[in-house]
Amino acid sequence: MGINLTMANTARQKCVFFDRDGIVNESPGPGRYVTRWQDFHLIPAFPICLRSILKMGYQAAVVTNQRAVAKGLMSIKDVENIHARLQCLLKRRYGLELLDIAYCPHNKNECSCRKPQPGMLLAMAGKHNLDLAASWMVGDSETDVEAGKRAGCRTILVTGASRRRLVNSAGKADALVPSMRVLAKRIRRILSA
Repeated sequence: MGINLTMANTARQKCVFFDRDGIVNESPGPGRYVTRWQDFHLIPAFPICLRSILKMGYQAAVVTNQRAVAKGLMSIKDVENIHARLQCLLKRRYGLELLDIAYCPHNKNECSCRKPQPGMLLAMAGKHNLDLAASWMVGDSETDVEAGKRAGCRTILVTGASRRRLVNSAGKADALVPSMRVLAKRIRRILSA
């Protein structure tokens, strides 16, 4: 009977998964999409959050629905270009790196990866040996909270100006903050709770 010592000695890592639009970059608004890099505006509090969680020993990844591909508004190449440029910006300007970025290019009800389904988080966990029970999902919508819960993660809901719209999710989320700026100040305390 053989034992895979590599896997036996590799502890699963904890991770903070971030939604993209509204969390990493400014949201273009309901029903609108960031389809090119020129429209991608990094939220200043995101690198602060990222730096804090990395210092706490967490990995960080982005999981994002990109329905604009299914609608024909952009290509997969366009999405991957935006994500490559995001990685480059984070590394060059802030000295920070994301573990990975996963995206769902499908329309509603076409797959198991589109949030609120947990497919992207489950795939990330398998690919990177992540401990979902020790991980968190940060998002600004019900679908983010639900995907995180279905994957077995704890969740943080950033309500922004949509607090009334998110009442159902607020009850399901493990932590609730009004903005990324506030999350940047509280992230260490929330993750330590």
